[in-house]
Amino acid sequence: QVQLVESGGGSVQAGGSLTLSCAVSVNTRDPYCLAWFRQSPGKERDWVAWITAGGTARTPDSVKGRFAISKDNAKNILRLQMNSLKLEDTAMYYCAAKYDGGCSFRDNEYDAWGQGTQVTVSS
Repeated sequence: QVQLVESGGGSVQAGGSLTLSCAVSVNTRDPYCLAWFRQSPGKERDWVAWITAGGTARTPDSVKGRFAISKDNAKNILRLQMNSLKLEDTAMYYCAAKYDGGCSFRDNEYDAWGQGTQVTVSS
């Protein structure tokens, strides 16, 4: 269906910025929704942002105003621009694809996942 490969993670000081990328390779049909999730050790995987095929984007309150999701359709790249990073943003970040039923904040509704890229925010 689709292959997802994340990149761009790294270490950054609190208050800094980082941009994550996800290369999207579609084998059959385009997914309806692309999203970013994150997971810290010992915690559940949380939704960070999504964007529909039509370009409608949404983020949760925890990152609203700091994180922005975008999609470069020409290059098939999904991006997550992260600004004003906080210590609690430290996590493994994953991109995910969902084919049917609209976007969701529930990770178990997504059909494909990348391998993840680590983001570490230090003081």
